[in-house]
Amino acid sequence: MKKDISFPPVKGVSIAVTRTEEVNETTWSVYLLNQNDFALSNVFIRTTGYGFDENGEKIQTSTLRYHFTEIPSGQHVFIELLDPKVFVLNNEFWVSYFVNNQIFDKKFIFVPDSIHESNFTTIPQLKTFGVLHN
Repeated sequence: MKKDISFPPVKGVSIAVTRTEEVNETTWSVYLLNQNDFALSNVFIRTTGYGFDENGEKIQTSTLRYHFTEIPSGQHVFIELLDPKVFVLNNEFWVSYFVNNQIFDKKFIFVPDSIHESNFTTIPQLKTFGVLHN
């Protein structure tokens, strides 16, 4: 049972949302960053957006799932493009992975309107600016 499984705290793993400006187009990309000195293996990521519209009606986006066999030490992987229309929702990235047969698990939730230029920080690993969630 899940209650019998030990889940140590997640350290050195982050989700970053970055903006790229191109001619007549802005794209928002989501990345998983491994800032540890060891690889992450069997990485599963489940993404979804949820919240309420202006009338109080519940909204939920499609749930998408991703798998990466390994993310080496100090590396990052592209997860998905993010549509600015969902910035008004909670954007959840549920990450699970293994290190030496130990499972790690964490939900990274970008609350409504947190993906905004006023929350940008330097993301050295990506050599750019964006919103970083540790």
